[in-house]
Amino acid sequence: MSGGRVTGAGLDFEMVLNALGKAILLVDQDGNIRYANATAEQFFATGATVLSRMRLDQVTPFAHPLLAVVEQVRQRGISVFEYEVDFGSPKTGHRSVDMQVTPLADNTGLMLISLQERAIAQRIDRQLTHRGAARSVTGMAAILAHEIKNPLSGIRGAAQLIEQGIGEGDRDLIRLICDEADRICSLVDRMEAFNEGQPLTRDPVNIHVVLEHVKKIAMNGFAKGVRFIETYDPSLPPVPGDRDQLIQVFLNLVKNASEAVPAKGGEITLTTAYRHGVRMAVPGTRRRLRLPLEVTVRDNGEGVPPDLKPHLFEPFVTTKSSGTGLGLALVAKVIGDHGGMIECESEPRRTVFRVLLPVATE
Repeated sequence: MSGGRVTGAGLDFEMVLNALGKAILLVDQDGNIRYANATAEQFFATGATVLSRMRLDQVTPFAHPLLAVVEQVRQRGISVFEYEVDFGSPKTGHRSVDMQVTPLADNTGLMLISLQERAIAQRIDRQLTHRGAARSVTGMAAILAHEIKNPLSGIRGAAQLIEQGIGEGDRDLIRLICDEADRICSLVDRMEAFNEGQPLTRDPVNIHVVLEHVKKIAMNGFAKGVRFIETYDPSLPPVPGDRDQLIQVFLNLVKNASEAVPAKGGEITLTTAYRHGVRMAVPGTRRRLRLPLEVTVRDNGEGVPPDLKPHLFEPFVTTKSSGTGLGLALVAKVIGDHGGMIECESEPRRTVFRVLLPVATE
């Protein structure tokens, strides 16, 4: 390694290492970090220059298994793999990684550490599941609109006619029939939002304008008394999409967060950042876009029950006694229509909904 670059046979190996989707660290036998690639900078949220002045135990959680693996490799001189290791911290939350520690063959005492977040593959699998669930609701919405709304209109009309010829004491029952018919129609209307009609309008949208609008609605309505914290990257490029639909997405996420936070000390944190995202197919086209624009909605509520986490974006799954379970399913569909993806990480006092979107300049 010379001048921070790894070279050989005319090939810039640092460029190769920076192109990898794994966090790569080179540490010596005393645990000092000698090199970190670009993915490691993102993984540890620290620049390579700073990392190169630190020890491995300074960037890992206390008594982390990685330290024991490194010591094992140092003593035995063989590669060691560990799968699905928790690499969480209060700053980053829970993260599951596959890690490999390999000694270099030149007897220098240097070891190569590779950390691969499992979230990438799991995110892609979840997005396919979310989209499949949304398609199921799309078909159901079309059936409900035709088979239920028309008979309900007849029932409501007949009830109104009956109301004209009965006594005041029985009118409460007629009003109950009308109210229930209206409630069912409202549910069907919400499901019709899943219908795949006109192609999505893709105009450049400033995501910060969207978030500011959502915050204003929340603070003057359902989220009164909740403290909002904003951490924005003002240099973000615009998102290609529909402004109204994006407002509905984040309004839904913020409303859920406001209902989850404690009555006293409730906090909702909105953040934006530019990340190196995965590539995803854009629905209706053969193009694939990077998803570098990250928006998160974090709350300090009790968290999502573990048994619901894998099904959170499926229709009719909800933790609310009076909820329909369509809100997050619709959110997943709209984000998918925008060529993006959404995921949730949840533990007590820290639930994060993370939305990854393409940028209009691509």
